[in-house]
Amino acid sequence: MTDLLVSTEPATGAELWSGPISNPAEEVAIARSACGEWASRSVAYRSETLRRFANVVRSNADGFADLIARETGKPLWEAATEVQSVVNKVDISINAYAERTPTRKTEGALGAKVAVRHKPHGVLAVLGPYNFPAHLPNGHIVPALLAGNAVVFKPSEKTPAVGARLVDFLHEAGVAEGVARLVIGGPDQGRALAADPGIDGLLFTGSAGAGQALHRQFADSPHKILALELGGNNPLVVWDAKDVEAAAAMAVQSAFLSAGQRCTAARRLIVSDGQADALLAAILKLVDRIIVDQPHATPEPFMGPVIDNAAADRLQEQYLGLIIKGGKAIRRLDRMHPDQPFLTPAVIDVTGVQNRPDEELFGPVLQVIRVADFEAAIAEANNTRFGLAASLIGGSPQLYDRFWAEVRAGVINWNKPTNGAPSNAPFGGVGLSGNHRPSAFYAADYCAYPVTSSEAEIARATIAQGLRDIIADR
Repeated sequence: MTDLLVSTEPATGAELWSGPISNPAEEVAIARSACGEWASRSVAYRSETLRRFANVVRSNADGFADLIARETGKPLWEAATEVQSVVNKVDISINAYAERTPTRKTEGALGAKVAVRHKPHGVLAVLGPYNFPAHLPNGHIVPALLAGNAVVFKPSEKTPAVGARLVDFLHEAGVAEGVARLVIGGPDQGRALAADPGIDGLLFTGSAGAGQALHRQFADSPHKILALELGGNNPLVVWDAKDVEAAAAMAVQSAFLSAGQRCTAARRLIVSDGQADALLAAILKLVDRIIVDQPHATPEPFMGPVIDNAAADRLQEQYLGLIIKGGKAIRRLDRMHPDQPFLTPAVIDVTGVQNRPDEELFGPVLQVIRVADFEAAIAEANNTRFGLAASLIGGSPQLYDRFWAEVRAGVINWNKPTNGAPSNAPFGGVGLSGNHRPSAFYAADYCAYPVTSSEAEIARATIAQGLRDIIADR
């Protein structure tokens, strides 16, 4: 009897999809046998194939958005924006590949040429997350295929249906079945795929803990590329904001979009002690209006559930841990239904909490920290091992210049939410948030490697030093 992986809808608990668990070694072997032919195709051929993929996704946009909404629990309107991001990624990646990995030729000595070209790695494994189960793995898959690699993709065990549909769209567009392979399974299959000797690299989006484990696993494989896109304990600093209502709206967007299940979500709101009350009053007016409901509800919800009951249980434990340590609940994290993972947006003042846990609370919890001056705000922003996103709302250009220079993060915004990251720019973090291989526009950098060649049409060589004189030796 074949073992099955079953996916259920977070909002209802109903079974959505099931499929047989894969053998990662078999999938890697198939990709290995197919990668050479794909790599031999021209960039123009691969580009046009991926443009057809974008068209296939576009023509199935409504059904794909519905599937994403059902399997993740996110509102349908948000799932539709994810589908559009999948479509947009193709042209962005084609432009990035042309800009980041062009063929260059320059003049060398004695009429030689110096050429720089790029080669694909071969077979790349992609491990995807559940929060953006189409957009985020697609951000690795499309650049990898464009560069000439074969891909073995394992979606999160919590969102396999979306992953399977994404691979179906690739095949429908003309990507050979051997070039884009799907692995269905849980953590065991993910570890087996990462450890398979047949892969030439791994592109991962997920938690810091899993990223650390992969980094250790790859320590003995320096010849394999490893790109880690991990989470964050992201600071949002509000300082001398002229428009308090706008600042509040950005704080709510930063903290509670996708039910807080974004790696760029604001986890910590850092504000001047003297300005905190007015800002919090504006934030709470919005928080109290947030609709939390199932994806297709009317009126449209701002938030759906978190991904499953285990995630909701974990968040409640983390929240209660902050309360026990001295945190003051401003808005509680309540479970709306005991058997479903719907959580209300929570705001908690942790200013007086000593030794706050430096962890990513991956859900709708905003921690408020009051500080005395801007120097303390920057120190608090950097009081983390993570370094993904940070935003400053308010302040002067000079203050932002200081913030940009001193805050440790890979995405730094001014008067924008922490989760405002454009796809036509690099995306990634430092510290526990990544390993200095930013994705998005810079994904081309880790999907191919440069080869430098010195080339001449005629071989010319002499040795001018260090040889005995022939005549003197006679």
